[in-house]
Amino acid sequence: MNNADKKILLKLARDSIKTYFKGKKPDMKEAKHLSDKQGVFVTLHDKDGDLRGCIGFPMPVYPLNMAVVEVARSAAFHDPRFPPLEEKELDKIVIEISVLTLPEPVKVERASEYMEKIKIGVDGLIIDGEYGSGLLLPQVATENNFNVQTFLNCLCQKAGMGFNCWKDLNNKISKFQAIIFNEKDIK
Repeated sequence: MNNADKKILLKLARDSIKTYFKGKKPDMKEAKHLSDKQGVFVTLHDKDGDLRGCIGFPMPVYPLNMAVVEVARSAAFHDPRFPPLEEKELDKIVIEISVLTLPEPVKVERASEYMEKIKIGVDGLIIDGEYGSGLLLPQVATENNFNVQTFLNCLCQKAGMGFNCWKDLNNKISKFQAIIFNEKDIK
């Protein structure tokens, strides 16, 4: 993905939020060519760098351009961890987009093998188990200086499961990578 496409997607995400306030649809013309199905997350940070919303599709179920519209609006208005974004806040947020690769199972015979098979700063993680599921983007580990074990513990916590649930091999862990870009870096 080149910088021009990244700019287009960031502009589309911002326009998706802006037009939502007016009950309109964003202009999709510029992003028309970005129609391959891909997983994507939109993360909103306030000017201090604090999380303000993050929602996404881990699997490639929608064309990328349409998915960005949906998840940008969901991150702004429907992340249950935060109140809906107000129009006056729009100029104070920084938008980040993570375009995901297809998740692949991390195959292990013993839980200790995760330590070698998961790369901090490269891999994002998904856990699926009988009692919950959760996802952490690759940047979560680097932003918080996690090692692999802490990353796995936090993944379990995000899923609403026990802190060490990753040690139970009945809980399936997958990893993915992401192209990550934001409005600060892409002008």
